[in-house]
Amino acid sequence: MVEVTGKHGSLKRNFKHLPIELWLGNGGKEVKARMYFAKSKQLSMLRSVCSHISNLFDGVEKKFEYKMRLVYAHFPINANITNGGKTVEIRNFLGEKIVRTVHMLPGVTIDKSPSTKDELVLSGADIELTGRSAALIHQSCLVKDKDIRKFLDGIYVSSHGAKEE
Repeated sequence: MVEVTGKHGSLKRNFKHLPIELWLGNGGKEVKARMYFAKSKQLSMLRSVCSHISNLFDGVEKKFEYKMRLVYAHFPINANITNGGKTVEIRNFLGEKIVRTVHMLPGVTIDKSPSTKDELVLSGADIELTGRSAALIHQSCLVKDKDIRKFLDGIYVSSHGAKEE
């Protein structure tokens, strides 16, 4: 079990299902990982664990940010942020009357970009929850029963990564 605490909160991650030895080294300044008798597939698990721990540190120090653009050809997509940045309502997608409501996962907030038109900004400390929230928004606006090469309307991730502060 790895628990990381920083200025943006605390994140926990459980690695008990992997045969990896984790410990603090260098006086508690670095996390070390070790695996015995590993082939290349098992070594890839070791690298993944190191990447997950690195993402935990980045999340509590800087936060992760996903920028999404509203793309439309004719009917302008209208996105309203409600519930204090916890819910987004998407209206007028392809001229449809249905209102699509997407709830953000815990710890993720959504805002409209102040500088760019038709851009949503998701931010959160946990990279997985932030990315999954972006995927939920993208999947709520998929074009059905039409040629997707022609109908490119939707909400797409334009950039993502750790916030630079």
